[in-house]
Amino acid sequence: MIRVLLADDHAVVRTGFRLLLQSRAGITVAGEAGTGEAAYQSFLELKPDVVVLDLAMPGMGGLEALRRIVARDPEARVLALSAHDDLTHVRHALCEGARGFLSKRSAPDALLDAVGEVAAGRRYLDESTARRLDLAEREGAAKSPVERLTEREFEVFLHLARGSTVQRIAQELNLSASTVGTHLYNIKQKLGAVTQSDLTLIAIRSGVIEP
Repeated sequence: MIRVLLADDHAVVRTGFRLLLQSRAGITVAGEAGTGEAAYQSFLELKPDVVVLDLAMPGMGGLEALRRIVARDPEARVLALSAHDDLTHVRHALCEGARGFLSKRSAPDALLDAVGEVAAGRRYLDESTARRLDLAEREGAAKSPVERLTEREFEVFLHLARGSTVQRIAQELNLSASTVGTHLYNIKQKLGAVTQSDLTLIAIRSGVIEP
């Protein structure tokens, strides 16, 4: 039996995923979480076989939850979910230790296949994402400015682009305000941004957040 922890901030989405997963023999949903903090805590308490983790959640967010889960258990099997299927999210999720990535735009059966693959210790990318990632790597496509951010800078960038303050980001990511300030400076330098509004506009144009 594959025990799954579902982490998504939309209760309706979790309900749909739970019904879908439990429709297949051999899979059960051991628990649910609606924030990054709750996802990490539930992982510690439930010790699931697979964590299905939305990258865009309130609080510290999915990427930070992923970072903490993998830091606590390097063998953790996490399937990253995102409404955004840009390669930036894919690369950062994999670099942070996700065993797979699935776009929420994928067909329902893809979630069942992904959970099975990740539970078996294999990497999973949906067909479209795998093809685009392979093509970009083979062609040596130049990374966008956003992709040149480090994993931590990208995480801070997402919070800033959504309007969070330095103090709030520091609290949610368990960093000092000065460290977040340093990341902010580096992010602006790399992206050629002057204001926080510039960062929001860049994030929207890059497809990493919704308008």
